[in-house]
Amino acid sequence: MTLLAELVQASQRVGASNSRKTKVRELSSLLRTLASEEIDLGVHFLSGEIPQGKIGVGYSSVRAAAATPPANTETMSIAEVDRRLTELAAIRGAGSAARRAAALKELFALATVSEQEFLLRLLIGELRQGALAGIMVDAIAAAAELPIAEVRRAAMYSKSLGAVANAALREGVAALAVFQLELFSPVSPMLAQTAADVAEALQQIHGEAAFEWKMDGARIQVHKLADEVRIYTRGLNDISAAIPEIVELARTFAEHTLVLDGEAIAFDSSGRPHPFQVTMKRFGRKLNVEAARSTLPIQAFFFDCLRVGDESIASRSTQERFAALAKALPASLMIPRLITSSEPAARAFYDAAIAAGHEGVMAKTLDAPYEAGSRGASWLKIKRVHTLDLVVLAAEWGNGRRTGKLSNLHLGALDPATGEYVMLGKTFKGLTDALLAWQTEQFLLREIRRDDMAVYVRPELVVEIAFSDLQASIRYPGGLALRLARVKRYRDDKRVENADDMDSVRKIYSAQLGAAKD
Repeated sequence: MTLLAELVQASQRVGASNSRKTKVRELSSLLRTLASEEIDLGVHFLSGEIPQGKIGVGYSSVRAAAATPPANTETMSIAEVDRRLTELAAIRGAGSAARRAAALKELFALATVSEQEFLLRLLIGELRQGALAGIMVDAIAAAAELPIAEVRRAAMYSKSLGAVANAALREGVAALAVFQLELFSPVSPMLAQTAADVAEALQQIHGEAAFEWKMDGARIQVHKLADEVRIYTRGLNDISAAIPEIVELARTFAEHTLVLDGEAIAFDSSGRPHPFQVTMKRFGRKLNVEAARSTLPIQAFFFDCLRVGDESIASRSTQERFAALAKALPASLMIPRLITSSEPAARAFYDAAIAAGHEGVMAKTLDAPYEAGSRGASWLKIKRVHTLDLVVLAAEWGNGRRTGKLSNLHLGALDPATGEYVMLGKTFKGLTDALLAWQTEQFLLREIRRDDMAVYVRPELVVEIAFSDLQASIRYPGGLALRLARVKRYRDDKRVENADDMDSVRKIYSAQLGAAKD
């Protein structure tokens, strides 16, 4: 039986270090000490999550419970914490709010001061809600003495890092083979790093690359088994009912079983793509779907194939997956693609994408596997302007006509080396009155604390920021700051785990420095 105190102490040591190596060592050391039935729990807790998901208690209730006088001795095990949270989540019916509050206070009464602090941060999302996931994968591999690549591959296809850790530590590398791409179990999409232009992309890829139009649509993952079709967003939500025309389209594909990656996008009467926000109107609709279909039809274009028949092909090369896609679909449904090593040809292809109203192009390595949920260097995005998907960390109260509204956004990116968010700057530009009202409501729902200037929020909202360039800064811990930043849109289709991280930010800055020297 492992005491909660042991896990809390390990968490404190991890939080106190800026070294990824130290974090991995501390986590792996703790994992080795856990009993088999505790591994899943330990991984969940240390990743800032609870197995129960939502347990029906809000921020104020957790804060109130955390004010309960603490216990003097460390007696509570991690298994007991889990049992009590499971019981709390099951409370339903009349008077349930009061009974949940009482159960929560009982839990906190059993915890010491440091344990209370840990539980508070865990339950309100201040352990960064999976921000340690990448480090945890490395720790699982170290604890089980397995290749990181094997653990990382299993983590791509498992909805639970705890389950991966359990398999790795109890049964070894052979047990990780059970984690595969499954039908109707969507996986996080593969993501891209940024290149300044096609020349830089070709330089990084070394040889021929596949260039594809980067459409400003909504990412979709289509799963097909005969006539059963389900469509998922990048956030893994099933939106099949909202876009029946794509469901019907997928049913016409000759292949019995498919998993496809693509974009859904709406076009205007002249054949130009609608803005992203217009396309997204179709995704949130539950009523009057047929009317919306008539007034705002949506089309699908595909660029990757992850499964054909009984076999997952995600681990095969890009070129092999392209061949499978070409065999499964008519050419009219595939995103325009050019395979070339010629910079002039790639630049002309980029110009054609821009002329057609799209964001830019993607450049892809031809021999790389599909890395679900990973932002690897084998996919590069080249866009008209610099944009980053950043996480809102706080917002300041506005002045003048914005009085009473949370306006100036504090923007940050996760540093993979530390598992902490790094602030990159602030902006209030690009915010409409409607957006100000919406974000004020959303920020207050996610409030962690406040001071005279700002309300600090759980890092749960992703916002796409356009900016002119990055500049060196001694003001922010990451040493970089956004210049002329402006809100482009909120990415309600994207989770914080998929936002750009500091590695992406530093890469853009390095590219700027290189361009300045030329």
